[in-house]
Amino acid sequence: MTLAEKIQQEITAAMRARDEQRLSCLRMMKAAIKNKEIEKRAPLEDSETLSVLSTLIKQRQDSVEQFTKGGRQELADKEAAEIVIIEGYMPQALGEAEVASTVRAVIAEMGSPTMKDIGAVMKNTMAKFSASGARVNGKQVNEIVKRELAGK
Repeated sequence: MTLAEKIQQEITAAMRARDEQRLSCLRMMKAAIKNKEIEKRAPLEDSETLSVLSTLIKQRQDSVEQFTKGGRQELADKEAAEIVIIEGYMPQALGEAEVASTVRAVIAEMGSPTMKDIGAVMKNTMAKFSASGARVNGKQVNEIVKRELAGK
Protein backbone atom coordinates (compact mmCIF):
# COMPACT_ATOMS: atom_id res chain seq x y z
CA MET A 1 0.00 0.00 0.00
CA THR A 2 1.42 3.37 -0.98
CA LEU A 3 1.54 6.31 1.38
CA ALA A 4 -1.15 8.12 -0.63
CA GLU A 5 -3.47 5.10 -0.28
CA LYS A 6 -2.81 4.99 3.46
CA ILE A 7 -3.71 8.68 3.75
CA GLN A 8 -6.96 8.03 1.85
CA GLN A 9 -7.87 5.25 4.30
CA GLU A 10 -7.09 7.57 7.20
CA ILE A 11 -9.41 10.20 5.70
CA THR A 12 -12.24 7.65 5.75
CA ALA A 13 -11.44 6.70 9.34
CA ALA A 14 -11.34 10.37 10.40
CA MET A 15 -14.74 10.95 8.75
CA ARG A 16 -16.24 8.06 10.67
CA ALA A 17 -14.69 9.26 13.92
CA ARG A 18 -15.85 12.83 13.20
CA ASP A 19 -12.34 14.13 13.94
CA GLU A 20 -12.56 17.45 12.11
CA GLN A 21 -9.01 18.66 12.79
CA ARG A 22 -7.39 15.41 11.63
CA LEU A 23 -9.74 15.20 8.64
CA SER A 24 -8.88 18.74 7.57
CA CYS A 25 -5.15 18.06 7.82
CA LEU A 26 -5.40 14.76 5.93
CA ARG A 27 -7.40 16.40 3.14
CA MET A 28 -4.78 19.13 2.88
CA MET A 29 -2.07 16.46 2.64
CA LYS A 30 -4.01 14.59 -0.06
CA ALA A 31 -4.54 17.79 -2.04
CA ALA A 32 -0.82 18.63 -1.93
CA ILE A 33 0.05 15.11 -3.10
CA LYS A 34 -2.56 15.28 -5.88
CA ASN A 35 -1.23 18.66 -7.03
CA LYS A 36 2.28 17.22 -7.27
CA GLU A 37 0.92 14.24 -9.24
CA ILE A 38 -0.79 16.62 -11.67
CA GLU A 39 2.41 18.63 -11.99
CA LYS A 40 4.42 15.46 -12.67
CA ARG A 41 1.68 13.92 -14.84
CA ALA A 42 2.23 10.54 -13.17
CA PRO A 43 1.59 8.86 -9.82
CA LEU A 44 4.16 9.69 -7.14
CA GLU A 45 6.61 7.25 -5.65
CA ASP A 46 6.62 7.04 -1.86
CA SER A 47 9.91 8.97 -1.75
CA GLU A 48 8.30 11.81 -3.72
CA THR A 49 5.26 11.72 -1.44
CA LEU A 50 7.57 12.01 1.57
CA SER A 51 9.19 15.01 -0.08
CA VAL A 52 5.78 16.67 -0.43
CA LEU A 53 4.98 15.95 3.23
CA SER A 54 8.38 17.29 4.28
CA THR A 55 7.59 20.53 2.45
CA LEU A 56 4.25 20.75 4.26
CA ILE A 57 6.03 20.34 7.61
CA LYS A 58 8.48 23.13 6.76
CA GLN A 59 5.59 25.40 5.79
CA ARG A 60 3.82 24.67 9.08
CA GLN A 61 7.00 25.34 11.08
CA ASP A 62 7.38 28.72 9.39
CA SER A 63 3.73 29.47 10.10
CA VAL A 64 4.11 28.57 13.79
CA GLU A 65 7.06 30.95 14.02
CA GLN A 66 5.17 33.78 12.30
CA PHE A 67 1.97 33.28 14.30
CA THR A 68 3.93 33.22 17.55
CA LYS A 69 5.70 36.47 16.62
CA GLY A 70 2.34 37.98 15.71
CA GLY A 71 0.74 37.02 19.02
CA ARG A 72 -1.70 34.54 17.46
CA GLN A 73 -1.06 31.58 19.73
CA GLU A 74 -4.30 29.76 18.83
CA LEU A 75 -3.25 29.65 15.16
CA ALA A 76 0.28 28.60 16.12
CA ASP A 77 -1.18 25.74 18.19
CA LYS A 78 -3.35 24.64 15.24
CA GLU A 79 -0.32 24.57 12.92
CA ALA A 80 1.73 22.68 15.54
CA ALA A 81 -1.03 20.08 15.79
CA GLU A 82 -0.95 19.67 12.01
CA ILE A 83 2.82 19.13 12.15
CA VAL A 84 2.28 16.26 14.59
CA ILE A 85 -0.30 14.66 12.29
CA ILE A 86 1.92 14.97 9.19
CA GLU A 87 4.98 13.66 11.03
CA GLY A 88 3.00 10.51 11.80
CA TYR A 89 3.40 9.57 8.11
CA MET A 90 7.10 10.39 7.91
CA PRO A 91 10.01 8.13 8.84
CA GLN A 92 11.61 8.87 12.19
CA ALA A 93 13.92 11.88 12.02
CA LEU A 94 17.56 11.25 12.83
CA GLY A 95 18.97 12.60 16.06
CA GLU A 96 21.88 15.01 16.35
CA ALA A 97 24.38 12.23 17.11
CA GLU A 98 23.58 10.30 13.92
CA VAL A 99 23.66 13.49 11.84
CA ALA A 100 27.02 14.52 13.34
CA SER A 101 28.56 11.11 12.68
CA THR A 102 27.42 11.19 9.04
CA VAL A 103 28.77 14.73 8.63
CA ARG A 104 32.13 13.62 10.04
CA ALA A 105 32.18 10.66 7.64
CA VAL A 106 31.47 12.91 4.64
CA ILE A 107 34.18 15.35 5.73
CA ALA A 108 36.63 12.44 6.08
CA GLU A 109 35.70 11.17 2.58
CA MET A 110 36.30 14.61 1.09
CA GLY A 111 39.79 14.91 2.56
CA SER A 112 40.12 18.10 4.55
CA PRO A 113 37.55 20.64 3.33
CA THR A 114 37.60 24.20 4.64
CA MET A 115 34.76 26.59 5.41
CA LYS A 116 34.86 27.61 1.74
CA ASP A 117 33.74 24.07 0.86
CA ILE A 118 30.61 24.18 3.05
CA GLY A 119 28.35 23.99 -0.02
CA ALA A 120 30.02 20.83 -1.29
CA VAL A 121 29.96 19.24 2.17
CA MET A 122 26.25 20.08 2.55
CA LYS A 123 25.48 18.69 -0.91
CA ASN A 124 27.30 15.42 -0.24
CA THR A 125 25.81 15.06 3.25
CA MET A 126 22.24 15.68 2.10
CA ALA A 127 22.76 13.28 -0.82
CA LYS A 128 23.90 10.60 1.62
CA PHE A 129 20.81 11.15 3.80
CA SER A 130 18.55 11.15 0.76
CA ALA A 131 20.05 7.90 -0.55
CA SER A 132 19.52 6.19 2.79
CA GLY A 133 15.92 7.45 3.03
CA ALA A 134 16.61 9.17 6.34
CA ARG A 135 14.77 12.33 7.30
CA VAL A 136 16.84 15.24 8.57
CA ASN A 137 16.38 18.92 9.21
CA GLY A 138 18.51 20.93 6.77
CA LYS A 139 19.12 23.72 9.30
CA GLN A 140 20.41 21.19 11.83
CA VAL A 141 22.72 19.63 9.23
CA ASN A 142 24.01 23.09 8.25
CA GLU A 143 24.79 23.98 11.89
CA ILE A 144 26.63 20.69 12.43
CA VAL A 145 28.62 21.08 9.19
CA LYS A 146 29.65 24.61 10.22
CA ARG A 147 30.64 23.39 13.67
CA GLU A 148 32.68 20.47 12.29
CA LEU A 149 34.43 22.60 9.67
CA ALA A 150 35.22 25.34 12.20
CA GLY A 151 36.77 22.72 14.49
CA LYS A 152 39.39 21.86 11.85
